[in-house]
Amino acid sequence: MSELGPLTGEPLALDLVNTRTAGGDLLTTPAELRAWLRLQADRLPLPEVLTEADVVAVRRVREHLARALDRARRGDEPLAADLGALNRAQRAAPAVTELSWNGQAVTAARRRVAGSAGERLAAWLAEAAAELLADPAVTRVRECEADDCVMVFLPAHPRRRWCSAARCGNRVRVARHYQRHKPPA
Repeated sequence: MSELGPLTGEPLALDLVNTRTAGGDLLTTPAELRAWLRLQADRLPLPEVLTEADVVAVRRVREHLARALDRARRGDEPLAADLGALNRAQRAAPAVTELSWNGQAVTAARRRVAGSAGERLAAWLAEAAAELLADPAVTRVRECEADDCVMVFLPAHPRRRWCSAARCGNRVRVARHYQRHKPPA
């Protein structure tokens, strides 16, 4: 992972896309995937064992999502190949709503019981991608305005310009301040 770690806190699908940074890819090994999944522990199950094939499956979903998102956020039709790949990823590990009794009431929990660990993980992520792409808010997804940043975000406030005020926003403000106050050459 990068020295600052991955950007998290956006919708899960955007957090996945944001594992591609200007400095490289944050998901190249099972250990890196496990570290990212720990950051997403409240939203995704953490498989006991992760393999290179699992990393490939997650990265494949991420690439199809990134291309579809790039088009959908501009109001353009995503490529059928990208949507089809996301649909296939979900079908590889279908979700079921498992009912149980907790002693007081019936509870329902979504589970994926079929497929390898990587297929189940890719299916969860493809489902998050489907939810984001079908949400009308997808057209509000923005790219960070910092020159060297490739992160995307869904702004809660219409004036938000950076992926993170603490990361890019601060760097941009410091650079502007330096430009205004630098000594003459």
